[in-house]
Amino acid sequence: MESSTQNIKQRFGIIGNDPTLNRSIEKAMRVSPTDISVLVTGESGVGKESFPKIIHQLSHRKHNKYIAVNCGAIPDGTIDSELFGHEKGAFTGANSARKGYFEVADGGTIFLDEVGELPLTTQVRLLRVLENGEYIKVGASEVQKTNVRIVAATNLDMEKAIQKGKFREDLYYRLSTVEIKIPPLRNRREDIHLLFRKFASDFAKKYNMPTIRLNENAQHLLNMYRWNGNIRQLRNVAEQLSVLEEKREVSSQLLQSYLPEFNSTLPALINKVKSADDFSNEREILYKILFDMKKDLNDLKKITNHLNSDEYKSDIKEKDFNSLDSLHEKLIREKETEIIEIKEKESIFNSKEDKYHFAEEIKEEETLSIHDKELELIKKALERNNGKRKAAAIELGISERTLYRKIKQHDIEL
Repeated sequence: MESSTQNIKQRFGIIGNDPTLNRSIEKAMRVSPTDISVLVTGESGVGKESFPKIIHQLSHRKHNKYIAVNCGAIPDGTIDSELFGHEKGAFTGANSARKGYFEVADGGTIFLDEVGELPLTTQVRLLRVLENGEYIKVGASEVQKTNVRIVAATNLDMEKAIQKGKFREDLYYRLSTVEIKIPPLRNRREDIHLLFRKFASDFAKKYNMPTIRLNENAQHLLNMYRWNGNIRQLRNVAEQLSVLEEKREVSSQLLQSYLPEFNSTLPALINKVKSADDFSNEREILYKILFDMKKDLNDLKKITNHLNSDEYKSDIKEKDFNSLDSLHEKLIREKETEIIEIKEKESIFNSKEDKYHFAEEIKEEETLSIHDKELELIKKALERNNGKRKAAAIELGISERTLYRKIKQHDIEL
């Protein structure tokens, strides 16, 4: 089975040696000879589209049609027509009869990507196809039969979608006779650098340039980053570095500028203490900040005690002393508040098994995130400067190139 798994990886361009990934491939290979419906689940960008191809090519249907349909990209008003076809005059603009995907793919395989986005009315029609292979064209009355195998995929939490009434429970159980879960990239740490090297090599050939390479610190940063966009995000970063950077050796500082969570003009605790090469040790950073603040607090208390001494009071006027004393008390309170906030963050950090969930947990508890603040500042700067990127970049304290990348990243309209 191991040798067969490796052959499948080579054939379909799957890279990685993670045990969970291998198990998913083995399930796809075992279920292929049957006509069982399969549901492929996993986060966006993990490579779910490869598994329906494996199932189809290893099945007895491999010489028949294979059609992939992105359910989320088809408007609700036309999805039924696309899937099941329509008769002439069924609706405005239906000038001729049209075959649907289930008729075209008869005897083959249909891959329904983002199946969780299907409207409820279409879900009822799909359930009938799964139960007895029957469907009716839009605007027709005659029942037609089809012999297709359905493989579906989704990045939604189907249990939550069912609870909210957005997906039919009976359809879910019909689709997920066998469920194949694809692990996110952050759970495949050892595969990340392998994937990056493959992408870097491919882009070097595509653009006819030397291959980019990561130094040791950059490799560490690459492996420790969370990769919310999974393989798709990793591929985009590799392509950007290949095209935009003249140097072929990539440092951790350079790589960091291409990673969304670290490319921010807002103040961050990590940047106050250590360089980017040391960012991965969050626990030590939090302790260092805590100890530094305690030292500052003790220094401020000493200053206040000195100001309270009779020797010092005799040298200044009483009203000036009161004003200065009040100022230092305010500073002390601010420092104490900062220490409390750091302790709370450190406590939240320690409470999680995976320390790379820290930023995500903070975002869930607070109403405002660094991402939202950054987006808000960029929009305000562009509005104040009438959409002029150069002036807005100067006001934000970043380069015009960085601002352009952020506008594209956040999809901001000018």
